[in-house]
Amino acid sequence: MKLEKKIAIVTGAGSGFGAEMARMFAAQGASVLVNDLNGEAAELVAAEIRENGGSAVSQQGDVSRGDDVCAVVARAMEEFGGLDILVNNAGASHKRQPLLEVAEDEFDRIYAINVKSIYLSALHAVPIFQSQGHGAILNIASTAGVRPRPGLTWYNGSKGAVITLTKSMAVELAPDKIRVNAINPVIGETGLLTTFMGGEDTPELRETFISTIPLGRMSQPQDIARAAVFLVSDDAEFITGVCLEVDGGRCV
Repeated sequence: MKLEKKIAIVTGAGSGFGAEMARMFAAQGASVLVNDLNGEAAELVAAEIRENGGSAVSQQGDVSRGDDVCAVVARAMEEFGGLDILVNNAGASHKRQPLLEVAEDEFDRIYAINVKSIYLSALHAVPIFQSQGHGAILNIASTAGVRPRPGLTWYNGSKGAVITLTKSMAVELAPDKIRVNAINPVIGETGLLTTFMGGEDTPELRETFISTIPLGRMSQPQDIARAAVFLVSDDAEFITGVCLEVDGGRCV
């Protein structure tokens, strides 16, 4: 198993990409702390993993709050005795709309969840990785940070920041043997789908998005989880600073 005896935190893992990453990490032998703002959803995923023979606990927490992030990291250390992998997956967006119509408080929320959370998680996890001489950080960015669409301007900018942070962190933390990579998913079938589309999920509206993806479909949580397993595993021990598009060719 690719992640045997590894200990991982996955944020925003109560549903969507995060939930599937948590499941797949556990199936590959990792002990997983499932974090989500929705504590009940996080516990459902952790319970499912345990029922299938894996090792998991849940921890409710807001990734934009330092005390909550500290508690998440502390819980992983307490329950599992260490930390090898940190996945910054939790994310938020505004509805697809003109950039001047996004309210200031919504803008602040998006940047707190998508960008500040990476700063906070680094504050609490990187010292652990430095002390042990290894660690893997995976940030979930987006194709929106590479080839942005109109209507999601402020979200696009937040994911562009995640991409730049990933590269800068990778260079700065490389001497400590801490790898930092990112995945850029294309639009996928998650709870944020209608937010990204800006309207009701209809076959016609879906087709306008699918038509821009050469492989002819949206991303699925399994697509992202498979790439994540590789990037946080020892198979990728010489890979850092990579922002991997998992996008069916969208960014070509």
